[in-house]
This record gives sequence, structure tokens and C-alpha cells, in this order.
Amino acid sequence: MLVIPAIDLKEGKCVRLRQGRMDESTVFGDDPVAMASRWIDAGAARLHIVDLDGAFAGSPKNAAVIHRIAEAHPTLRIQVGGGIRDADTVQAYLEAGVEYVIVGTKAVSAPHFVNDLCLEFPGRIIVGLDARDGKLAVDGWSKLSHHDLIDLAQHFETDGVMAIVYTDISRDGMMQGVNVEATARLAREVRVPVIASGGVSSLDDIRRLKEHEDDGIDGVIVGRALYEGAFTLQEAIALAGSGD
Repeated sequence: MLVIPAIDLKEGKCVRLRQGRMDESTVFGDDPVAMASRWIDAGAARLHIVDLDGAFAGSPKNAAVIHRIAEAHPTLRIQVGGGIRDADTVQAYLEAGVEYVIVGTKAVSAPHFVNDLCLEFPGRIIVGLDARDGKLAVDGWSKLSHHDLIDLAQHFETDGVMAIVYTDISRDGMMQGVNVEATARLAREVRVPVIASGGVSSLDDIRRLKEHEDDGIDGVIVGRALYEGAFTLQEAIALAGSGD
């Protein structure tokens, strides 16, 4: 199971939010390129980068920073989300050296968009499904939709997405533990890999997710727990085993 450190960008800085609220952000670094180097040196095989400003604005706002990270680390696998609402944005990220592009809001509001992207950029599209109390959220988690999580996930699987990133918003950034049960339930209902996100607070969360690897949980995104020193990336990787 792959452990993926998260770099969330707000106004060009590395931050973490609580439950997706922009007014509850903690700055963990002013140099995202240096932060990427930190996680690579610690053993990261992939990075999860989110343009938070872009997610709320609906278009990229930190693309230049992401391009610098990709340029500085050309062999690193990077997955990027936040404000990706058109094919031109996807193409620009891929040409800059990003490996996977994560589509969230527009995947929920216009599911055919995912099918179009998978046809145009095969093997490069990941869908991000973010839920609160079982309902999918969009627009930087500021709104809830009425779509069924499992139905939509199976639809995207048919379209050809490479993976699904599943986030329980109520736990994101709260250090309250990951929602293992909901993540495993989703993973059992689809054949594509599911990447867990939101709420990882201890190595026990990594251990519990690892127990469901056979269900299809392929990776876990870790943010605040790493930044606040709850455990080291090396410890998490050792526990999760190899991946990617």
C-alpha cells in the first residue's frame, strides 16, 4: 500500500485545512519545492498536491508552483487536484510533468467530462470523491450534491479512471482517525484502486487500512499527521509496505 504525502497550496504556501475550511488553515512552509524535496528524501514515491485556491475559484491559481515542483523532480510521480474543470488545464499539467490529474467537482456536476478526459488522456485521470455524511461535496467542499457515492464511482470505473481518491471531509485535517469502514466499503464495490484520504492521525490508521488492501485500498494520503510529527514518513512506509 502506497503512502502519499500531501502538499496543499494556498497563496503559494504549504498549508493544511480543517474539514476543508479556508478560514481554518495552518501554514507549514513557505517553499513548496523544498517541502517536496523533504518528502522525497524521506522516501516518497508519489506526492499528492492540491491547489486549494483553485478548488474554490474553479480554475488553477497555484499552477506555477506545481510546475516548479514537477520541473525540480522530473522522476517523481505527482498527482494534482484543485480547480481542474477543462481539458486544457489537464493537458498543461501533464505537459509540465505531472503524472496524474485528479478531477473532483466537475466529475460530480458533469460526469460525462470524466469519460471525455479518459478518452483523451488514457491512464492519467483520477477522480476525487469527497463526502460528508454520505453525500458528495463539490466546489472546494463548500456544497453538497445528491449523487450516490457508489453509483458514481462505478460509473467512473467504466469510464476508465486510474483510481479513486476518497475523502471523508468530516475527518480531514482533524486528526480523528481515517474512516476505514467507508473507504473499504467503496473499495469492495469497484475494481479500480481506491486511495484513502482524510483524518489519518496515527500509525494505527495506516495499519487498519493495510488490513483492507485486498479489498482494493491501494494507497493513503497523509497530511497533517506528518507535518505535526505524529509519525515519520519512513515509519508509515515501513508499515504500509511497498507500492507504486
